[in-house]
Amino acid sequence: MAHTASATRNAAGVIKLPEPSFDGELSVEKALRTRRSVREYRAEPLTLVEVSQLLWAAQGVTDATGLRAAPSAGALYPLEVYLVAGNVTGLPPAVYRYVPGAHTVSPVADGDRRVALSRAALEQEFIAVAPAALVFCAVSRRTTAKYRERGIRYVHMEVGHAAQNVYLQAASLRLGTVVVGAFRDEQVGEVIAAASGEEPLYIMPVGRR
Repeated sequence: MAHTASATRNAAGVIKLPEPSFDGELSVEKALRTRRSVREYRAEPLTLVEVSQLLWAAQGVTDATGLRAAPSAGALYPLEVYLVAGNVTGLPPAVYRYVPGAHTVSPVADGDRRVALSRAALEQEFIAVAPAALVFCAVSRRTTAKYRERGIRYVHMEVGHAAQNVYLQAASLRLGTVVVGAFRDEQVGEVIAAASGEEPLYIMPVGRR
């Protein structure tokens, strides 16, 4: 799982990620046992293969009908995942939006924005140190259109499911991560160039333990 791969970019800048693995080296039970919230990371890059696997675990498509790795009320999928990449082998520093159906990332903001993200998260410095971070946003109207006010609860449940997937995938890859919920919403949205109507819910920095 630790081998490297080069990014394949089309004329629009869309990057096709390496295909995810469906047969990891660590059992679910061992991943559960070793999962911890990690806030200290080594100064080493992530690989594109590792980033691909983490994004797939968060929101990847898992069958031909379009169902994803994390459950979603009504299969409405209100979550959007952004990758804030600063030190990923084969991937230029930038903010990328993950596209689950195509398993690609599209650049939405140039440059290394980890320090800006850290500042938006109340100066939590480990976010700037981690080679990359996933930012989960929600478009709640996708769910509330069907479930009304209770849909907000379902969206919050869903981001928890997706984050736990990332925790377990990180453990399987022998990486560390942590859920960060303390941040200035509007500032985080500006850092990642979030689309209108997207509400930041979680930041998950990822790096080597």
